[in-house]
Order: sequence, then C-alpha cells, then structure tokens
Amino acid sequence: MLKVHTSKLGNIAVICAQGKIVRGDTETLRKAVLNQTDARVVILDLARVNTIDAGGLGLMLELREQTESRGIEFRLRNVTKLVGRILEITRLNSVFKISGGVELPPIRLNTNAPRFLEFRSCV
Repeated sequence: MLKVHTSKLGNIAVICAQGKIVRGDTETLRKAVLNQTDARVVILDLARVNTIDAGGLGLMLELREQTESRGIEFRLRNVTKLVGRILEITRLNSVFKISGGVELPPIRLNTNAPRFLEFRSCV
C-alpha cells in the first residue's frame, strides 16, 4: 500500500511517498501531486519507496507532464538505489530532474531576496 504525505513551505510542495508505486495503487499519489495548484515546485521524495513498476513509471511521467504544462517544476528527490537503477535502465534518469538530500530551489517569503530553506527529510 502506498502512503503519501505532503509538506509545504511557501510555493514548494514536498510529497513523501512510502511503499510501492505500482499499477492499481497510485491514485493517492496522483491526487496529492495534482492538488498542488498553487505550488511553483513539486518535489516527489522517493526515500521510502521500495518498489516501482511500469505503471508507477508511467504515472510519474504523466505527473511531470501535467505539472509542467501548468508551469510547475517537477523534481524527484532521495531516489533509492532500486528506483535509481530502474530509472537508469529505462533512461528516464535523463527525463526527470533528480536531486538528493534537502536541497531546494530558492523561494521568496515576504522579502525581495531569495532565501534557501530546508524541509525535514521524509526518512
């Protein structure tokens, strides 16, 4: 069963996924990402994902396309070795923006100067 938790800071949403991203168990993830209508960046944290299948990869591609068509940047973070290897084999590692750790893009919070902020890790 896939569990999803969303954290927001300003216009950045971090969606933490836990479990399996597989066909038939992705609706929670789809809704969590597509509900981020006021975000500038959506980061999908995969640190706790232990399985992904073709349906899961297809969903991630669909979510990337749908968010970016609305001007929202879509990134992956904390990709596990297993998921990273699958992305490499399918060559999707060149399609997704992938980052590690807690690095986030600069965001603006009631000031004119960009500030770098950290989210607590999903792990």
